[in-house]
Amino acid sequence: MITISKMATDNHERFVKESILEVQNISKEVNSPEGVLTILKDVSLTINPGDVTSIVGPSGSGKTTLLAIMAGLDLPTTGTINLLGEEITSMNEDRRAQVRSKNVGFVFQSFHLLPRLSALDNIMLPLEILGDKQAREKSMNALSQMGLEKRALHLPNQLSGGEKQRVAIARAMVKEPTILFADEPTGNLDKNSTGKISNLLLDINRSFGTTIVIVTHDLALAEKGKTMHELNEGELV
Repeated sequence: MITISKMATDNHERFVKESILEVQNISKEVNSPEGVLTILKDVSLTINPGDVTSIVGPSGSGKTTLLAIMAGLDLPTTGTINLLGEEITSMNEDRRAQVRSKNVGFVFQSFHLLPRLSALDNIMLPLEILGDKQAREKSMNALSQMGLEKRALHLPNQLSGGEKQRVAIARAMVKEPTILFADEPTGNLDKNSTGKISNLLLDINRSFGTTIVIVTHDLALAEKGKTMHELNEGELV
């Protein structure tokens, strides 16, 4: 089991007495050759500080679209999203990016590591964008917490799937986000790596107080969280 050290959680305290995320009557429609396609239908849910919330459902049920809208990466056709105390659905992309930049982390199924950057440089990138002068020190510490200090100079193609995902998680967590969105974080991993990543996400929640929202087909992972929501044909079951 991977464990991580305790870090400061001051950036979480402002949200302790309010919900982290409120989804209110979200619907999403897109145009297709067959006409208007409804991806999400009147979805509402609330996520509280420190929750581990899983969203499950068959392929095509709208899980990833819902995650993207909750994180401010996409906009709904109707409805509102209140993320970290701010109503983001009325914001333009630049303003939504500002909300995400410090307090929101992302982990994806396909890792999204830059292939020409080392593991360490991939982790450093978001801190460098923020102008953090301690980017290298913080990133090396994050690698060590993931048990990957000996992989610091390795390129992504020199890492296993589980190692790539740990680098991706370290990159997401190095900013100490208040909320972490994970889209199928174990989808490309073998059984052993899946168990390690599942445990790592739970360790992050316990150690950092990070609120975690996971889209997953892995029911074993989903059932480890506090709350599980099921989507079917764009509607919450």
